[in-house]
Amino acid sequence: MPYAIRIRSFGGPEVMQWESVGAVEPGPNEVLVRHTAIGLNFIDIYERTGLYPNPLPTGLGREAAGVVVATGPKVTGLREGDRVGYFSEQPGTYAEERIVAADRLMKIPDGVSDRLAAAAMLKGLTAQFLLRRTYRIKRGTVAVIHAAAGGVGMIATQWANRLGATVIGVVGSDAKAEVARRHGCHHVLILGQDELPAAVRKLTRGRGAHVVYDSVGKDSFLASLDCLRPLGMMVSYGNASGPVPAIQPLELARRGSLFLTRPTLFHYAAKRSDLERGAKELFEVIGSGAVRIEVGQTYPLRDVAQAHRDLEGRRTVGSTVLLP
Repeated sequence: MPYAIRIRSFGGPEVMQWESVGAVEPGPNEVLVRHTAIGLNFIDIYERTGLYPNPLPTGLGREAAGVVVATGPKVTGLREGDRVGYFSEQPGTYAEERIVAADRLMKIPDGVSDRLAAAAMLKGLTAQFLLRRTYRIKRGTVAVIHAAAGGVGMIATQWANRLGATVIGVVGSDAKAEVARRHGCHHVLILGQDELPAAVRKLTRGRGAHVVYDSVGKDSFLASLDCLRPLGMMVSYGNASGPVPAIQPLELARRGSLFLTRPTLFHYAAKRSDLERGAKELFEVIGSGAVRIEVGQTYPLRDVAQAHRDLEGRRTVGSTVLLP
């Protein structure tokens, strides 16, 4: 009988329970996947605490890699034994097995391990749409990337560097600053030590950044806006420190007719064609060595509570993978 992590109330890591779940068979256009590696993301914490509420009881987890165990009727292009990776619009990857819609699965290329794929699907595809579609990075772009030593940040800094951007990384400690430098940041600032807008303007000769990618939220939002040059774009894509404060649109005008967006991968990859294009670009930069996915730590799936504590405490580096 397969097992999965379930929650029946919102709260701290202790609400996650290891439960037996009934075996199921895939229906039309569905695939049964046995997970071999599962990615950990901040959205898992938002959903566990109820910041992003889902109907209870519910599973958790949004990305995973595994092996096709069975396919339902009408499934084409996939067969038993195929290695696949995916991210999910609905939580539930914290499980030994799961039914997944066939059109959301991507085959894992040779040379990419399951752990790497599990760490790359949601985080790597997030970096892809941020850099290639939300604000298209090009040579000469000045980009500020928060949490530059984290899962998305570490991928995004390497990729932006490859595209010719000047990358200013923001991290939470001196130790993480060294990690960020090793992974593509030309300059590194420390949140809580450096005065971000002044430092960014000094590094850019008073002009400011073209774009800020901010996954921190409340603690950095206004400072991030003040890092931008006129007509710059603020990309707020996470809330690691809590939801951002309410803002009047006039504040964007006062700072130079700024653009503000709050994107999510689930909209950018809703179409199969967009998912395929994003995954193709992602696996190409991984395969070429331009982007190295660093799995900084692994935990048994049953010990996911400790993994959540470490992620919330900002004690993790790079990507975290859970092992069923």
